[in-house]
Amino acid sequence: MSDSTARPQRLPPVALVLGVLFFAGLLGLMLFGVKRSGDPDRDSLPSALIGKPAPDFSLPVLHDPSIQVTGQQLRGAPYLLNVWGSWCPACRDEHPVLTRFALTKRVRVIGYNWKDERADALQWLERLGNPYLLVLADTDGRTALDWGIAAAPETFLVDGNGIVRWKYSGALTETVMTRQLLPALQKVEDDARRAAPPARGGATR
Repeated sequence: MSDSTARPQRLPPVALVLGVLFFAGLLGLMLFGVKRSGDPDRDSLPSALIGKPAPDFSLPVLHDPSIQVTGQQLRGAPYLLNVWGSWCPACRDEHPVLTRFALTKRVRVIGYNWKDERADALQWLERLGNPYLLVLADTDGRTALDWGIAAAPETFLVDGNGIVRWKYSGALTETVMTRQLLPALQKVEDDARRAAPPARGGATR
């Protein structure tokens, strides 16, 4: 028989092993994605700011742009910084949840209006209600870069010392509030109590 007909080349063992590993890794990623799709916390993303000082800023107040508020001025007590925009459908979805939480007055809720037209933002709050103690306006989005804000809504919990303690990317839900925000806030409150100087006792006779 003539040798002119070449036999099919077999793949080397190393290539076969690499192919199997690649397929297994791809399958694992698919299964992880399916599992995460049913996770209520799937939008919770880690932030490089956690445990670090919040970026300082100076931003105008939405309702009175002549007033500038800085990050330093917000220190002294914890606050929840909620990033939103009138153009953001998910912000509308979370608004009732955030409003109910704000009514508890457990922590200051500060609005961060991002890349929005002032008139649109004011109309949005007038129509849906304003749960915020005050609203900061970042029209051009430059300050948001320091915070690593990539989308709206996003929410940060900052303690009284100006340290970012928690972040959530996505619309707040009752589940997120119960499972994540409230425990994080409780820890901030407990840490503040432990750090507070002991109260002086009454005068002894």
